[in-house]
Amino acid sequence: MTEWYYAEGQQRQGPLPVAEIRQRFQRGQLTLDTLVWREGMGQWAALRQVVDELGLQTLADASTATASGGFDLRSDYAAIDNGTAPLPGTGALSNSPYAAPGAGGGDYSQPVQGGEIVYAGFWKRFAAYLIDYFVLLIPSWIVGAILGVGIGAGMGAAGSGGTAAEVTAQLVSGLAGLVISLAYYGWFHASRGGATLGKMAIGIKVVRGNGERLTLGRSIGRYFATILSSLTLMIGYLMAAFTDRKQALHDLICDTVVVDRWAFSDQPHLQRHELGTVTVVVLVIGGLLMLAGFAVMIFAIGMIAKMAG
Repeated sequence: MTEWYYAEGQQRQGPLPVAEIRQRFQRGQLTLDTLVWREGMGQWAALRQVVDELGLQTLADASTATASGGFDLRSDYAAIDNGTAPLPGTGALSNSPYAAPGAGGGDYSQPVQGGEIVYAGFWKRFAAYLIDYFVLLIPSWIVGAILGVGIGAGMGAAGSGGTAAEVTAQLVSGLAGLVISLAYYGWFHASRGGATLGKMAIGIKVVRGNGERLTLGRSIGRYFATILSSLTLMIGYLMAAFTDRKQALHDLICDTVVVDRWAFSDQPHLQRHELGTVTVVVLVIGGLLMLAGFAVMIFAIGMIAKMAG
């Protein structure tokens, strides 16, 4: 991959890939008079001399029009090209990767290539899962209880045995929980932001390996692939702590990655390598709840043993 340098005052900046040079030109950080150089060039040259090589023809024409007194449309052209044009009344910095799509149903989340990609590690993913677990716990319990009681009462009125009614009610409740989880993960991961409520809180999202948004079919397939990660004694999930791009087994199967919410965007500098306050707080609370659960279980076992003795 060809890397470029540019002159800023008396300082040499770089090396940078072609995509980054284009983005800086689009943002107005570089002009046609900026001196640039790459390996193989005999000397530094003005950017206007290498617009063809860098693929800047359209943007350079817009810049020339600006110099002659016209409007500067470079950022507009860039936004239209990469699908990040903001809604009326909003600025570039107000654009959130989780924002809802604009009227008309267009997809404004095309990935921007060439920037740094921060992959979400195991602990960020685990914290997001804990949040999603509790988000789904209450509605799943309510729907399951309603269906279970209704089916149990119906079968009892029909003369079915209590055991059969109980088993059927439990199966239906479990199926209802599965459907709710499937709808939740399938829809949110295929949404523009690519993130469930838990992932939004942590600041991560799910995308294809090349940064593209998941289709609904792939998102649903990924959900079923998580079942396989669970059946491997959770080893499929633990793989996210050791693979190069922090991929779990279901990510490898479905060609997906979990990344920072600003990855594959025009503002990659906003990505965070550290866990973040929300992640740390969720992990601490989750750890305390697990310890409390173990304590209750040990206490219950002790009481049972005492009663048996």
